[in-house]
Amino acid sequence: MIDVKRIENQAQLDEAHRIRKEVFVKEQNCPEDIEWEFEEESRHFLATVNDISAGTARWRETENGIKLERFAVLKEFRNKNIGSALLKAILNDVPKDGRKIYLHAQITAKDFYVKHDFKSSGENFWEADIEHVKMYFNTE
Repeated sequence: MIDVKRIENQAQLDEAHRIRKEVFVKEQNCPEDIEWEFEEESRHFLATVNDISAGTARWRETENGIKLERFAVLKEFRNKNIGSALLKAILNDVPKDGRKIYLHAQITAKDFYVKHDFKSSGENFWEADIEHVKMYFNTE
């Protein structure tokens, strides 16, 4: 059973960081110095499967709206709807005040976000040596 909760203590945050380190730093070779930016102002979530940590994501307020970011699912839990559960939990949590909801999707994840009503905007770009596209949540 997939369970997604907003992180409320250091032990949960440590689990989220462990997942992000495994996925982004080890698997994708992202520089650690950029992986840990904006931690304090973000609202973090942890997904578990039968009480085993499986994935994480967060959102934060920016000058451009609400940015969803750091979606990471451990390899052994991929393609099991954990990303969808995380995304739905975050979309339920963000303020519904008319601000744009957006993210920078890795190109390999673009179709996942399209299935969840996100639309790409602008040219592709590179972050941490990975190709991305800016996407907005379609609230219409």
